[in-house]
Amino acid sequence: MTRFRFAAIGDNCVDRFQPPVSRALIGGNALNVAVQLSLMGHEAHYFGAVGHDPDGLRTREALEANGVQTGHLILSDRQTAYTDVVVTETGDRIFAHEEFGACRTYLPDERDMAALLTMDHVHIGWIRDGGRTRRALAAAGVSVSQDISVQNDPEHLGVEGLSVAFGSAGDDPARIQAMLADLLAGGAARAVVTAGASGSAASDGRVEARAGITPVEVVDTTGAGDSFIAGFLVAYRAGASLEAALFSGRDRAALTCGHLGGFPQPLLPL
Repeated sequence: MTRFRFAAIGDNCVDRFQPPVSRALIGGNALNVAVQLSLMGHEAHYFGAVGHDPDGLRTREALEANGVQTGHLILSDRQTAYTDVVVTETGDRIFAHEEFGACRTYLPDERDMAALLTMDHVHIGWIRDGGRTRRALAAAGVSVSQDISVQNDPEHLGVEGLSVAFGSAGDDPARIQAMLADLLAGGAARAVVTAGASGSAASDGRVEARAGITPVEVVDTTGAGDSFIAGFLVAYRAGASLEAALFSGRDRAALTCGHLGGFPQPLLPL
């Protein structure tokens, strides 16, 4: 297996499950992707920011415990990003409060950009940079992807220049075709759209592929989409077909549905 050098830029988050659960999990789109890439045997670097607080320390420890390189993890004066999650009696999750904290103002500096230019592929998660990082990497010929389904303002979510644009149709498979077309029309070389239990689809404007889901006893779907991205990217960088890359993403997502959180980790006390 060829070992690639990947980087993931952007968000991390501590999901703080309120009483009676009273436990926390480390996650975030970019962080989860980085961890999954490392767990798949590749060199993974995380570029982002945490605070000078216990959650920031926990986040660094979680990354390093899973083999992710943290030389570009910045310590910010802002607190580490978190989400307060309330679990109802029926098991539904309600996001009661979201604080972006250190992630809100994170931007890669010149040293970070120099390192990013050396990567085999760079994935961008939630970042408020007006598309600056995406445009700079694409102009330099770096293979780059972004998840445009993250909750962010439109000016930060352009797809022009992306090697792979990831989007989510939620639970509405009827939206898949239109989203693929929109992503390609926006300037992405490849478009990938997931639709929950309805599977996923990908297109490069010439070839279109689809994949269902891998049946699994679901423990938790948190981070499954991020794991799908990691699985797809590994196959894509290895030169696999769109269909094979979808299968790789599908199978990685299924593994994540079998445990709590975006990657195996202990539940932390609040």
